[in-house]
Amino acid sequence: MNGKSRAILWSILGVLCILYGLFVRRAGSGTLFFAFWIALGLCFAAAAVAARKGLWKKLPRVVRIAAAGILIFLALLFLFVEALILSAFGKKGEPGLDYVMVLGAQVRESGPSVVLRYRLDKAAAYLSENEDTVCIVTGGQGYNEPFPEAQGMRDYLVSCGISPERILMESKSKNTVENMRFSMELFDPEKDSVGILTNNFHVFRAERLAKKAGIRHASGISADTNIYYLPSNMAREFLAVIKDFLAGNI
Repeated sequence: MNGKSRAILWSILGVLCILYGLFVRRAGSGTLFFAFWIALGLCFAAAAVAARKGLWKKLPRVVRIAAAGILIFLALLFLFVEALILSAFGKKGEPGLDYVMVLGAQVRESGPSVVLRYRLDKAAAYLSENEDTVCIVTGGQGYNEPFPEAQGMRDYLVSCGISPERILMESKSKNTVENMRFSMELFDPEKDSVGILTNNFHVFRAERLAKKAGIRHASGISADTNIYYLPSNMAREFLAVIKDFLAGNI
């Protein structure tokens, strides 16, 4: 592939990434991760300029070899972590669990965000089929949320027909690690069986965070997610897995 062809390829990828970033921004997920796609698109645009001007060939050979080695390592690491994430997509959880912990996500005045509704609908279905299971809803109040996530989740489950007496709230946490830590105050982490319910892309990390936190009988329960936002969710989760691994959380 010559320089002109590479420039065209990088340009196309750059435009697609920027457009996808703008699409993700419209979802109003409460995070700034859409900027990742825009930044990636700008990197592709820079690569297109470099390819058109033949800048890559002007670099010293040792620099090119080192850069190629780093890129190959990152690509292999990305594929490995994504395979681990995908391996948890089909987890359904065991019937008759003592507790189901539903991890929080963005809430608005109008109710749970789309990604959170997937989790809550799955939780409502599980609780309807397992009448002795107690539900724990988790999540504090973010700067852009009208009330704690746990409160919005409880209200939604009650509207789905789940008895309020079966729902415990953990409304202090700001991230998944704190979800686990604070929720453990509501049950016996050594004895009780606990299903960690979240979206499919999040199950792998959430299950390992739970076990690392000391929840001995933790098992993942996978809820669906919007397929259009799945690439962004998977990319973000890759970074989260690396971060938690380096921090010793998983």
